[in-house]
Parts: sequence; structure tokens; C-alpha cells
Amino acid sequence: MHYEHTAKIFKALGDSNRLQIMDILKDGEKCACQLLDLLHIGQSTLSHHMKILCDSNLVTAQKEGKWMHYTLNKTTLQQTQKIILSLEKK
Repeated sequence: MHYEHTAKIFKALGDSNRLQIMDILKDGEKCACQLLDLLHIGQSTLSHHMKILCDSNLVTAQKEGKWMHYTLNKTTLQQTQKIILSLEKK
């Protein structure tokens, strides 16, 4: 287990706004403009949260025109699920 990276993931998930963003993204790619409308937060606040989610590899970003588009990184989510399951006593 890579403890530092795992801790980064759990820190990223330890915020209600970021959990809400993850919940929104489970339905597919969203533009930053859509997230702003759904979350009713400012651009700088969204940027802060998205940087943390992207730095932890939970979310990937792609620039299209002037907007960023975000999607969940399913590989990281699956790895995180395996880590959680590995903590179960056998």
C-alpha cells in the first residue's frame, strides 16, 4: 500500500463539497460551468476543490475551449475500493 497517496485520497474525500462534486460526476463528464450552476459556489472555490480532486487522481480534467471538463477516474476509485476492502479482518 502507498500510504502517502492513500492518505491524499482520503483527505480529498474528507470534505462535503468535494463529496458532492464526486456524486455529481458519477453521472458522467461535467463542464466547470455546470458544476458552478449545480453547486452555487464561486469559481475560485470550485477551482480549489477541483485541484485537490485532480491532485489525488480521483478526477481527471480536460480543457475544451475556455472551460475545463471533469470526469471521475474510475481506476483510482477501484484502487481505493480495494484498499478499503483490504482493511477488513479476514
